[in-house]
Amino acid sequence: MKKALIISLLTSMLLADDVAVKITSNLPYIHTYDSGKKVKIQRIQDTDNRLTDDYTKTSRACPPFCIQPTQVTNGIKNIEEIELLSFMQNKVPKHKGVVVDARLKSWFELETIPSAINIPYPAIQNASKEKAKKIFQILGMKIKADGTWDFSEAKELAVFCNGVWCEQSKHFIDGMIKHNYPKEKLLYYRSGFQGWKLLGLTTIVHKEIKK
Repeated sequence: MKKALIISLLTSMLLADDVAVKITSNLPYIHTYDSGKKVKIQRIQDTDNRLTDDYTKTSRACPPFCIQPTQVTNGIKNIEEIELLSFMQNKVPKHKGVVVDARLKSWFELETIPSAINIPYPAIQNASKEKAKKIFQILGMKIKADGTWDFSEAKELAVFCNGVWCEQSKHFIDGMIKHNYPKEKLLYYRSGFQGWKLLGLTTIVHKEIKK
């Protein structure tokens, strides 16, 4: 058993040395799960790779596609890619955290970040208290005997949308706060999907568009 573990560690170290484009100097890749399947998240290894899709655009009409402030709302912690990857490694597998794609379903299905679930921002932005309660219960909130909402076991949410020019995360976060989801359990990945793709990180397609 011990010998097998040593061989496994040595193999991992050798494979890591073969990674030309690492995430950090000490982190070649991580693993997560998406739809029950193990997914390896790493950067594209081709150093000549360029984005070719809609995320190459520099300018969109503002409004509505205006640059979002770094501090989306008071009391909400900002994260970027390294923190999000750490969240995937340490919170998601323990069922203590969820990566939330706050974009509309069509965008989520087209391409998203591995392990993310889709809660489109209008679902909570326009939610009644009863609908918010149902969403929060799915996310781990409990109802006490006296009817009050107990968020002690509610999951941390790492929320993203299209990028720094996209306000869908703000609408989602504002809707959560309106119904009293704890601010300390909400994280804002401001760079969003465009930032993720710009670094060549692995993405997931849930519904392939046939041309």
